[in-house]
Amino acid sequence: MGKKQKKTGKGAEKTAAKTDKKLSQKMKKQLAASGEDDIETILAQIEKEELNRCKAVEKVIGSPPTKRAYFSLNAHPYKDELIMFGGEYHNGHETWVYKDLFIYKILSNEWILWKIPGSPPPRTSHQAVMVPSNKGELWIFGGEFTTKSESQFYHYKDLWVLQLDTKQWTQIKAANGPSSRSGHRMVLCKRQLIVFGGYHDTFQECKYYNDVYAFNLDNRTWAKLEPSGNPPLPRSGCQMVATPEGKVIIWGGYSKSKTKKDVEVGTYHSDMFLLSPEKGDTTGLKWKWSLLKPGGIKISPRSGVSAACWGNKVYTFGGSSDHETEEDLSSEFHNDLYMLEVQRNVWCEVTLSGKKENPKPRRRKDNEDCMEEGEEVEGDTHETAPEVQEQVTEDGVFTLRVGGPSAITSSSDTNEKRNLPDNPHPRINAALTIKNSKLYLYGGIYEKGDVQYTLADFYVLDLHKLDEWKTLIPCELDQEWIESSESESSSDDDEDDENEEDEPMEE
Repeated sequence: MGKKQKKTGKGAEKTAAKTDKKLSQKMKKQLAASGEDDIETILAQIEKEELNRCKAVEKVIGSPPTKRAYFSLNAHPYKDELIMFGGEYHNGHETWVYKDLFIYKILSNEWILWKIPGSPPPRTSHQAVMVPSNKGELWIFGGEFTTKSESQFYHYKDLWVLQLDTKQWTQIKAANGPSSRSGHRMVLCKRQLIVFGGYHDTFQECKYYNDVYAFNLDNRTWAKLEPSGNPPLPRSGCQMVATPEGKVIIWGGYSKSKTKKDVEVGTYHSDMFLLSPEKGDTTGLKWKWSLLKPGGIKISPRSGVSAACWGNKVYTFGGSSDHETEEDLSSEFHNDLYMLEVQRNVWCEVTLSGKKENPKPRRRKDNEDCMEEGEEVEGDTHETAPEVQEQVTEDGVFTLRVGGPSAITSSSDTNEKRNLPDNPHPRINAALTIKNSKLYLYGGIYEKGDVQYTLADFYVLDLHKLDEWKTLIPCELDQEWIESSESESSSDDDEDDENEEDEPMEE
């Protein structure tokens, strides 16, 4: 009986190997026709170029970084600087994936380009976390690379660290880490990097994850966590923050699944979970899942939201939601700013007051966070908080005033109409980070009709004053867009399929 099962397993593996080989042969024919190298050759050439780089180069550039999305932007732990890495740009016909590293000097409003030997290969949809050790370290995990034609994808599972003081990249070789993925999330929690979720896309399927890994910064080892309780459903692009108490909050995200008719359906996840260490655990490996029910206003389900943590407050910006009718599917892009009070587990919408000539000084208690614990719910999380399938939830009624001239209110508060300053343009997948109580927003994507605008604008908001966004680089919707001939490529694929039907698989 055991031998029979073993034989069946090998047969399934052999069949899958044949299928992969056939797809690979088909891809090579298509690449040869288009003149594009295979992705392994492209990445090997990039690695060779990095090995030939002899020394680090630091160069002041006269213009800001190019338009991009899905990149990382982190605040230096000690200097008045922001660090930008990677990202992508798409013009409708081709895609460029970046590996450049920029430093933004806040005080002088200058952009510096760093070219460092042995840097990571180009990537997008990765995660980058700043660690204050050793005068500042930037840790990067995962992401993906695509060729210009977007016909080939490569997902990373590599881990890198950049020593900001010495300007030196190091790839960390550690076993038992997460599988290749992008769209995941990573946060610094005490002395561990916690990685959750993401997806891996192949030519045959797109797999989403809900696994959790921890990288110990002291002994530099990976461990897969097996938290107790009911976990979130698999997803990518969620929001994830670590609390000062050493817990992790995860909410939102997006995933796709196939229906009975083999049609993919997208799901906007609107639930929230708390990942907390087990009491008395000293290993850092025993955690548990709990469902959180946040109070305050209710935010419409959306994807592509940007988030940044400031003490016990989390600020989120933008995102998009789809509205499907019998005739059409349209996307609504948002530019609202929300704040989650972590300790009270309450959502509020941030509205700005505009400039005040003589604002009153803020009292100390206005800056203090409430220490009340958020609500946790044990039990079957999937029944208690069902996922929302592409629908819009109306905002609830909740108002919270925060001292000074600013106000944080619900979006349903329409009693008072004021001429408030505009938020930045609606977008998804922008970069959001906080330095010296200032919230910085850069880039992202906005879609109008069939055109996808990649942005390169830059803003800053004082979180103490909450008066208005200051524009550092203005928004310009001047996208070069080249329509792709999908019908032509589709007919070519059909022709290839017909020609290959009679070709036998190699044994």
